[in-house]
Amino acid sequence: MREFRRIVTGHDANGTAIVESDQIATHVLERPNRPGVRLTNFWMSDGGPAEYDGPTETCLGEITLPPPPQGSVFRCVEFLPESQNDIIDLGEKYAMGAGAEMPENARHPFMHRTDSLDYAVVLSGEITMLLDDETGDRVLRPGDVVIQRGTNHAWANRGDEPCVMMFVMLDGVTQRDAPLGEQTGIPRR
Repeated sequence: MREFRRIVTGHDANGTAIVESDQIATHVLERPNRPGVRLTNFWMSDGGPAEYDGPTETCLGEITLPPPPQGSVFRCVEFLPESQNDIIDLGEKYAMGAGAEMPENARHPFMHRTDSLDYAVVLSGEITMLLDDETGDRVLRPGDVVIQRGTNHAWANRGDEPCVMMFVMLDGVTQRDAPLGEQTGIPRR
């Protein structure tokens, strides 16, 4: 697994653009029940509109899969190749902090969903995006982009090399004008 250099800019007392931080990103999550997957957070916002003159370090505390309420997260996820035996024998279902959002009887032990709008891009390698039904599955390669809109999904690296993906996740609702009880979860149609 790799390390990522993270540069954070800002302004000095005169309003001149400067580099406030230039270091290796250290907000990393690896779970023993999902071997070969490493999540690295680069930046988080805890509300909107996002602040660009706040703290230089926003990635603090426990890492969870969803972004903060009314916030966002920018991260990288690395997926080493997996075999069916790797994923079947893991036992406890826990998708990198989204345990409560895992559907019953899912097609993959790490099928999950978040109440968020996610922008994802494959940087290297190959990965299969699994949805509720096989007809929705897609093989993604470098440069492919996914706009994930609160759907059940799982990522399966069925290739023979690591896959690196970048994500920007925004806390979301089904629709802003939906009744309160219907603003999260799977949209009713």
